[in-house]
Amino acid sequence: SSPVISPDAKALDLSTVRGQAQAKRALEVAAAGGHNLLFSGPPGTGKTMLANRLPTILPTMTQEEAMAAAAVQSISTDGFIAKQWRKRPFRAPHHTASAIALVGGGGQPKPGEISLAHHGVLFLDELAEFDRRVLEVLREPIESGKITISRAAVQAVFPAQFQLVAAMNPCPCGYLGESRCHCTEQQVARYRSKVSGPLLDRIDMLVEVPQVERELLRHDTVVKAESSAVVRQRVERARERQQARQGYANHLLAGDDLAHYCPLNDDDYQLLEQAIVRFSLSARAYHRILKVARTVADLAGAIAITRQHLMEAIHYRRLDHHDE
Repeated sequence: SSPVISPDAKALDLSTVRGQAQAKRALEVAAAGGHNLLFSGPPGTGKTMLANRLPTILPTMTQEEAMAAAAVQSISTDGFIAKQWRKRPFRAPHHTASAIALVGGGGQPKPGEISLAHHGVLFLDELAEFDRRVLEVLREPIESGKITISRAAVQAVFPAQFQLVAAMNPCPCGYLGESRCHCTEQQVARYRSKVSGPLLDRIDMLVEVPQVERELLRHDTVVKAESSAVVRQRVERARERQQARQGYANHLLAGDDLAHYCPLNDDDYQLLEQAIVRFSLSARAYHRILKVARTVADLAGAIAITRQHLMEAIHYRRLDHHDE
C-alpha cells in the first residue's frame, strides 16, 4: 500500500503540538537549512507528530521544484496526483519496506520512496527497525541527491533530493533511563548499532525528544504556540539569506565553501575541537556542526557565527556517541 501523502494542512499545524519547544526549534533549524534530522525519544513524545509537520514549515515549492516532483510521480506506479501539485511530498515508508520499495527498481525500473520524496520529506519512523542493508542503500542518495539503478539491460538514474527525518526509540523498549526499562547495556548497544555510524554521519542533527510534562498537555496551561505559517516566514527569510550568499541551502555546504562561509574565531574553533574530542565525533560530524551553526546564524539574521550559534549546533550532535 502507498505510504501517506501530504496530510491535511489544517490538522497538521505546528501549533497543535503541545510542549516540545526544543524539538520544535530543531525542526525549524532543520527546515531553514535543509538539514537531515533524527529524533530520539520514548514512545508517545510526539516524534511522529513533529516529523509530519515539517512540510508545513518548509519554503513554498518553486515552479521548477514542482515540475521535477511531478515528473517523478508521473512515472511511478501511482502516477501524478493533481491535488499534490506544488505541495511538498511527504513519504513515510514502513520499516518493513524492501530496498526496491525504498530506492526503486524492478524489471522496468520505477522510482522508489526516496525519489517520490524529491524536493520533499522522507520520514523513516522506527529507524532501528529497518533492515540495516536497506538503510545502507540510503548513503549514496543522501550524498548525491540521486540514485542509480542498474539492471542487466538498463541503467536508470532517478532524482532523490529529499530531506530525511527519522525517529527512533533510545532502546528496544523505548523507556531508557526510566524505572520501567529493563534493557541491558548489551541490548541497548545492539539496538543502536542497527543504525550504522556511516548513516548517522550523514544526518546533520540528532535531537532528543523527552516526555512532555503532564501540565503542558492540559489545554488551559498551554501558552499560545506559534503557527506553521509564522515559523515558515522565518525559515523562508533564512533560506533567502543562504540563496543570496552562496546560491544554495546550507546543508549542501562543502569543501572551500564550508570554510569560507562558516568561519569561527580562534576561541570558538577551540570550543568546537573540545566538543569533537569530548563527544568522540567524526570529521563528518565536525562539518555538520559548522553547517548547522551557519543556519542558526541565518535564522538570527547574523552575518557571523557567534559562540551562541555554535553551542546550539553542538547541542544537536550530543546523541552522537558511537560508543554508547
